[in-house]
Amino acid sequence: MPTMTTRQHSETLLLALDLGNKTWKLGFTAGGPAAPPRMRTMPARDLARLRVEISAAKTRFSLGADAPVVSCYEAGRDGFWLHRALNSFGATNVVVDSASIQGNRRGRQAKSDRLDTAALLAKLCRHVSGERGVWSVVNVPSVEDEDRRQLHRELFMITREHTRVVNRIKGLLCLYGIVLEGRGLSGRVPAHSQLLTWNNSPMPPSAYTRLLRECSRLTFLKGEIRTLVTARRALLAADDPSDPTLPMVRKLLALRGIGDVSAWIYTTEFFAWRQFRNRRQVGAAAGLCSTLRSSGDTRSEQGISKAGNRYLRALAIELAWSWLRYQPRSALSKWYRERFASGGARVRRIGIVALARKLLIALWRYLETGVLPEGALLKA
Repeated sequence: MPTMTTRQHSETLLLALDLGNKTWKLGFTAGGPAAPPRMRTMPARDLARLRVEISAAKTRFSLGADAPVVSCYEAGRDGFWLHRALNSFGATNVVVDSASIQGNRRGRQAKSDRLDTAALLAKLCRHVSGERGVWSVVNVPSVEDEDRRQLHRELFMITREHTRVVNRIKGLLCLYGIVLEGRGLSGRVPAHSQLLTWNNSPMPPSAYTRLLRECSRLTFLKGEIRTLVTARRALLAADDPSDPTLPMVRKLLALRGIGDVSAWIYTTEFFAWRQFRNRRQVGAAAGLCSTLRSSGDTRSEQGISKAGNRYLRALAIELAWSWLRYQPRSALSKWYRERFASGGARVRRIGIVALARKLLIALWRYLETGVLPEGALLKA
């Protein structure tokens, strides 16, 4: 956002929103952080009321009806629909990463929606005035790009729930010393008389009823997973010219060691809708950058920042191990073996994170320029 002069700043209405489930807290100002703000409370998600409050604030600060509006709110459960609504009102809105907002480090401090809104409004004044480093602004995807994420995110959530149900079933059987031989959890539930506990007595009836319900949930989740996987394969097989993600997915799938899940998530969550200028931005957006803490003679490494997309970051580590297995002759695999393979388990874990970052940057360059990572092989 360009820097505004003092006169321009006083002729612009600044709005900070603290979003709640039932009510929203609004903070308005037009005279900078030194001027007393105008605080209002309104019902949540009432856009008509929000328009009225913006108009009333312009009247309160003696601004014209066509005065520009700059607004902000913290990223959260409401997502980006409010950002698009504010833009449709003619406002210039920024979505702020809440983790990037500096706070008081005292153990006990007063906190309320009014104080939070006032603090957010003060930071918005600094941001509009051109001060850098006030906070981190979230890159808002388009409606189409956001919608493409739903399939694999739903698949991720259902797969995790499937794992939880399997663990609950195993725990219930282990509670009574029951071992399923030869069939595991993939077949039908044995009859009650066949589930014998440690002393060859039948499983208690309430526990068996619970086991039946858990197995029913497991069957349902398996069906949902098959449906979503089939839908993803259908999208990959389709030739839709309006979908810009499909060429990138197919390009990644051409590399050994990269499957459907990796190519799909890397594209829809990261590469397809963002424009990176350099490798530092790629590493920072994935949260794979180091965080050095230095004060005087004291220097300590705190690990990676974890500030980026958690879906992508988890996949990047998994893909790095796969890369070592299926691309052993690549330059990245050789670099890892020379520096980390001979170390202990902790050293190898540190090295695999470094490899994940390098591999992510190499794949970004591959998609941008078409140049294969050094030594990498394509699938037959």
